[in-house]
Amino acid sequence: MVKVKLRDDYREFEAGVTAGEIAKSIGAGLYKAVCVCKINGEVKDLRTPVNEDCEVEFLTFDDEDGRRTYRHTASHILAQAVKRLYPEAKLAIGPAIDKGFYYDFDVPSPFTPEDLEKLEAEMKKIVKEDLPLEHFEMSPEEAIKYYEEKGEIYKVELVKEHADKGENISFYKQGEFTELCAGPHIPSTGRVKAFKLTSATGAYWRGDEKNKMLQRIYGTAFTKQADLDAYLEAIEEAKKRDHRKLGKELGLFTLRDEAPGMPFFLPYGMVLRNTLVDYWQKVHKKWDYLEISTPQIMRRSLWETSGHWEHYHDDMYTTVIDDEDFAIKPMNCPGAILVYDLEPHSYKELPLRYRELGRVHRNELSGALHGLFRVRCFTQDDAHILLAPEQIKDEVVRIASLIDEVYDVFKLPYTIELSTMPEDHIGTKEDWDIATAALADAITSIGKTYIINEGDGAFYGPKLDFHIQDCLGRTWQCGTIQLDYQLPGRFNLEYTGADGEKHTPVMIHRVVFGSIERFLGVLTEHFAGAFPLWLAPRQVILLPVADRHKEACEKVLAQLEAAGLRAEIDRRSEKLGYKLREAQLQKIPYMLVVGDKEAEDGTVSVRKRGAGDQGSMSVADFVALANADVDSKAIW
Repeated sequence: MVKVKLRDDYREFEAGVTAGEIAKSIGAGLYKAVCVCKINGEVKDLRTPVNEDCEVEFLTFDDEDGRRTYRHTASHILAQAVKRLYPEAKLAIGPAIDKGFYYDFDVPSPFTPEDLEKLEAEMKKIVKEDLPLEHFEMSPEEAIKYYEEKGEIYKVELVKEHADKGENISFYKQGEFTELCAGPHIPSTGRVKAFKLTSATGAYWRGDEKNKMLQRIYGTAFTKQADLDAYLEAIEEAKKRDHRKLGKELGLFTLRDEAPGMPFFLPYGMVLRNTLVDYWQKVHKKWDYLEISTPQIMRRSLWETSGHWEHYHDDMYTTVIDDEDFAIKPMNCPGAILVYDLEPHSYKELPLRYRELGRVHRNELSGALHGLFRVRCFTQDDAHILLAPEQIKDEVVRIASLIDEVYDVFKLPYTIELSTMPEDHIGTKEDWDIATAALADAITSIGKTYIINEGDGAFYGPKLDFHIQDCLGRTWQCGTIQLDYQLPGRFNLEYTGADGEKHTPVMIHRVVFGSIERFLGVLTEHFAGAFPLWLAPRQVILLPVADRHKEACEKVLAQLEAAGLRAEIDRRSEKLGYKLREAQLQKIPYMLVVGDKEAEDGTVSVRKRGAGDQGSMSVADFVALANADVDSKAIW
């Protein structure tokens, strides 16, 4: 007999009982819902036998590991369907991902939308067949021979990579389909109830542009059709909000082949950008940050001292000046360090807070570029704070409060992750442990919670990452607080302490937006281009009913501009209805109509985006109404 701990309960079973049989003994409902289990904390199939005392936890689709297992099985069903309909296809890899799954195939021609429909139909047949997923192993030699006979060149490559370990190779079989896979999987194909293939695109084998371009099919899967329908509706809404589409329609920015990954901001986009930057400047003046600007290109020796040349070189753009290596800065921190190092400092000056809207360049892979979200050239809203170790807690609390203030303006909720020491790091484990504990202590002291993100810290220190959530429930990592015990020492930075002795300061790297470009992309999608009045590139559009009303509009325009509002006149000789529709499509917050009555009375007929006709009012009353919205940064 074996004793099994199930939450707070203990039960005894015959040795060799499977996890699935244990779930079934608890209840048919649980067995039906469970996807996978954890045995002593390790994720396992439900078919795993239990031969010794242990703790078993059952995971459903509501648990992350349960969802990934469920969707991983869906990717196997997709691969089986592809092999049935396109036997010549070569299999690559097919993992579960955040919102679904994908599988890469080597096929003679790209998959079409019609192909995806056929594949979905075949997947439904495989689900109906309710094929059990059976686990077995082969020796590396057997596995290589098996795949070589089938001509599966990508699988052969994968098996050979594991052959040196001397371990057997794990496989899963469902019907006639066999897949190289470590698992785990749900018990059978029949459990995958609701799925959809969402797109097909090109993808280089192993993400390397030197390798062959494969065809990647994306899909998602849920346990309920209603949940799938809701997800697909959200996807359609996200397409409407795509910042690349809206950026073009609203005249905000463009991307050109002449400068891949380097956005061009257009006139309305610059108004939007500058308005956001002006707000950032005001906030940072209030919180006592000193503004600096540092060079774009600096000597290799600087980047060697900072550690970037060793740890970040592949992502840097380099050049040669006077026969000497230089690098275009991928980060702003070394520049701030050089500013600090210009003169001696006392503990009485600390913390010293430098803010910098620094343009940086990073050599991102072309396949990873995505609108304003992943670019090669962007502006970080950086700050670098030099302080004494005993000031860390108070300063982290202070930064977190600033970030909280900014996100609240946009009504963006957020969560926090604490990222710990990566394998590729500088500094001792002891320093890292001290820094990590300091961040955790500071953030919990103000009632904030966090989750651990193991091994994802910067190479020089742990960090707190702030993930904002948009109106569609998507999360975006924007703000960060990085605690650095390493760089100040590498640059021999000092301050004179209260004891009269020299000490090495600690450095905090932090951003609020992350980058101006990315944050604007997030805001564009969050607001679907309908920006709050204070942020909108065009706050007011004046619409003359006829040409004879243009003179009255000019007078109103002068009053609006004198009051600090961004306003324009639609001077086109078009019908009023057409101009109103155009203004609505451009998502302009206020539309002021001027006809005979308004021209005579000195009033305007006000229409508000999303709320319609607001009636007539004097220009002064409208200015007061609009500026109250601007001053409060109201969201509507």
